[in-house]
Amino acid sequence: MAERIRDWGLVPGLMKPGRNNSITDVPGVKVGHYTLHDSKHHTGVTVIIPRDDIYYHRCTAACEVINGFGKTSGLVQIDELGQLETPIALTNTLNVGLVYDALVEYTSHICKAHDEKLKSVNPVVGECNDGSLNHIRERVIGYDEVMSAIRNAENPEVTEGNAGAGAGMVCHGLKGGIGTASRIVETEEGTYTIGMLALCNHGVLEELNVLGMKKGQQIKEKLDSMVRTDDSGSCVLVLATDMPLCSRQLKRVVKRSAAGLARCGSFWGHGSGDIAIGFTTAHDNIRNDSRTVLLQKVFNEDHLDQAFAAAAECAEECVLNALAAADRVKNCHCLSEFRELFL
Repeated sequence: MAERIRDWGLVPGLMKPGRNNSITDVPGVKVGHYTLHDSKHHTGVTVIIPRDDIYYHRCTAACEVINGFGKTSGLVQIDELGQLETPIALTNTLNVGLVYDALVEYTSHICKAHDEKLKSVNPVVGECNDGSLNHIRERVIGYDEVMSAIRNAENPEVTEGNAGAGAGMVCHGLKGGIGTASRIVETEEGTYTIGMLALCNHGVLEELNVLGMKKGQQIKEKLDSMVRTDDSGSCVLVLATDMPLCSRQLKRVVKRSAAGLARCGSFWGHGSGDIAIGFTTAHDNIRNDSRTVLLQKVFNEDHLDQAFAAAAECAEECVLNALAAADRVKNCHCLSEFRELFL
C-alpha cells in the first residue's frame, strides 16, 4: 500500500482512529475505484456504497456547500428530504452526466430485481476538475467504468492517492487525489465511528500546513514546474457514520469538515468547489414506508461536540493522506519528494 501521513511519524488530531483509519470502518460501508492511467488520461471514478440495496433502504443524509464553484448532482433533494438513495460517485467535472446516467441504470436494474419499473431516482455525483493532468474533454468514464468500481467495492482497505477519481487531481500545488480517515467517537450515549473519504483537488502551495509546518514556500523554490498556482480546484468530502443523527444534526456535523480543510491551509478560493456530503447507517429509511421515520432514535444535541471534532480531524487527515500517498504524474510533483522537510 501507499504510504500515509502516519507512516511519516506525523499524527493528526487527538482522537483515536478506527481499525483501518478509513471510511470503511463504519460497518457496511464499501468503497470501489476504477482508475485509468495511460498516455493521455489520468482519471477515474470512486464509488462509496453506504449499504447494499440503498434504493430501498435509504440512509439519512445531509450536505453542506462550503464554496459553491462545483457541478455536483443530487444535493438539492438531499437538502430537502434528508435521505440518500444511491451510492455516492466521485469523478471529474465533465463526466458527471455520464456517471449520473450510470447510477440511473444501476438503480433501474435493482428495481427490476424487485419487479418494479424505475420512475425517479436522485443520483449523487461529486466532481473535481482533473483537466490539468487529464484529457478531460474525451469523457472516458461511463457506465462500464462505474460498474467496475461498484464490483471492486469489497476491500476494507481503501486505495489512496492516484486512485479512482483521484488519478488526475492536484492538491495544494502537488499531486493530490483520494484520502480517507476515521475516528472513534465516545459519548454518554455509546461509542460510534465517523469515517470520511475526500477527493482532494484544492488549495495553493504557499498555504500548505502540515501539522503546523508551513513548508509550501520552501517546496515551491525547489520545483521545476507548477501545474496550478491558484485555488481553482475543488474538494469533495464524504462523511459516513453509525451515529443516530437526524438530517439536521448530520448537516451540523458535516459542516465541521471545513475546519479540517482550514487546518491544512485551505481558504476555499473563488474557483474551488468545496462540498461535504454525509450519511448515517443508523436508520433504515425503507422506501414508501413512512413508519420507519417515526421509529428513528435521534442523538442528544448536547453530546455532539466529539462528532464535530471527529469531522474536523478526519478531513485534515484525509487531505494529508491524499498528499502522502500520491505519486508524481507528468509534471506534477508529489509531497513525498519533499518528505525530509517534515521529519
